[in-house]
Amino acid sequence: MLDAGLPPKRTGPSVRAKPAPLLHKSIPLRAESRPQLAARSAGEPRLNRLLAALPEDERSRLLPHFESMEMPAGMVLTESGAAPAFVYFPTTAIVSVQYITADGSSAEVAVIGNEGIVGAALFMGGGSALSRAVVRGVGRGCRLRAAVLLALFDRSVLTRHLLLRYTQALITQVAQTAVCNRHHSIDQQLCRWLLLSLDRSQGRDLQVTQELIAEMLGVRREGVTEAAGHLQKDGLIRYARGRIAILDRAGLEHRVCECYAAVTREYSRLLREPPGPADR
Repeated sequence: MLDAGLPPKRTGPSVRAKPAPLLHKSIPLRAESRPQLAARSAGEPRLNRLLAALPEDERSRLLPHFESMEMPAGMVLTESGAAPAFVYFPTTAIVSVQYITADGSSAEVAVIGNEGIVGAALFMGGGSALSRAVVRGVGRGCRLRAAVLLALFDRSVLTRHLLLRYTQALITQVAQTAVCNRHHSIDQQLCRWLLLSLDRSQGRDLQVTQELIAEMLGVRREGVTEAAGHLQKDGLIRYARGRIAILDRAGLEHRVCECYAAVTREYSRLLREPPGPADR
């Protein structure tokens, strides 16, 4: 059994025009005692759909190595070009996978929640990726030392196939996002973004500013303001003070382009338990 108590290897920061945030340290809940933290660490992995789909015996072997953690908004989980020391499994947090340009601009290429894992490049053979993973929606999750997951990936055929199927679904989301951002209206892009985020959230409200949405979509803030105004006028959402309440999910699904359904179908086909309306 690999020793999960060893400190992670240090990696140098990637070079870019704007200084990147430092890789985070996990933040335990201060109000909890050690027994409470241990109990939470044992239960937290089961709240992640990908981990829940692992064979029971394999998941049981991993449980002692998981570290339950808070994921505050803005926390950088993986950095561009750096080999991750840990992989992360969100349970209630929402993570944005972003590509950062040389001048410091960014755009979201995928979103990960309780259906997935942050750090898939680890077991794809490349060791690192050109994207950055940042917590967008505050919540919780757990992390696992990279070496522990790699050992299981090499040993277990079932685990390996599950993680590779998930990665294929994630690649579909990245590709569909590129198509959507190029060919569809900002109204449709916003609907897709809201639905994907809602599928990975714990309620029907999203705490997000129009500035952040514009950054994630790679468009001007004025375009997001106009698109959100259309949706609010039609009674699909209510936006106020950095919070979007979803009033009519069916209306959003009717308004959205085909990209949302394509991503959802692929998660359903490959993982057979996608995040989405069936669980609401």
